[in-house]
Amino acid sequence: MYPEERRREILNLINQSGRAVVAELSQRYSVSEVTIRADLQALADGGFIVRTHGGAITSGSGLYELSLTKRLGQQVLQKSRIGEAAAKLVSNGEAILLDASSTALAVAHHLKQHRDLTIVTHSLAIAHEMLGVSGVTVVMPGGTLHHDTASLIGEEGLTFLETFHIQKGFFGAHGLSLTAGLTDVNAGEAQIKRLLVQICDRVIAILDSTKWGRAGLLSFADVSALDMIITDEYAPDGLVSQVRELGVNVAIV
Repeated sequence: MYPEERRREILNLINQSGRAVVAELSQRYSVSEVTIRADLQALADGGFIVRTHGGAITSGSGLYELSLTKRLGQQVLQKSRIGEAAAKLVSNGEAILLDASSTALAVAHHLKQHRDLTIVTHSLAIAHEMLGVSGVTVVMPGGTLHHDTASLIGEEGLTFLETFHIQKGFFGAHGLSLTAGLTDVNAGEAQIKRLLVQICDRVIAILDSTKWGRAGLLSFADVSALDMIITDEYAPDGLVSQVRELGVNVAIV
């Protein structure tokens, strides 16, 4: 096992259990405690965990919502590749939905050459991104401004969308697990995403590898509701295989 693979597994273990002990990890992966400490330090340096005496604990990032500005600076290359791959699934003349995730914003970056495209979104950042793009029409439901995600949330603004025929919906998430599906950590975001999923012909999750095996506070889509997941090459092989066995197409970019 390469160090990167071991570190991804260690991070998943810590996210799932909340903590890890050096001695136990050393035994589990048949490597020295020095090697495990180096792994934990690398994860801590990346802001994924917090080092403790004899081990590590979760960074707690799952307990509060990361602001859009902070999320835009995470997994930048992976999100760009995911965004490019997602944009290639979109045809001119379609109506699509982009949620308020930073990965959906990466999709928007790659849609500016499309024509006669309608984007439905509750993201102010995506609406701003598409200003001046002549071939794209942006439709925004009303709602209450949510500052951290720069989005409009609220069920009352979605009624008029019932008349739309939305071919594809692209959804980011705080995490994906087999039991909870796609999850978010904000009640308002989870509520609006739950409703938006229902009006899309195809539901496509756009998730970088750090989202796999993680669960937020609230579910907004079961794995069975997903038609496709676009993710990066570091997604955990075991979990990817399990999701594929459930009939979901997983594209690795």
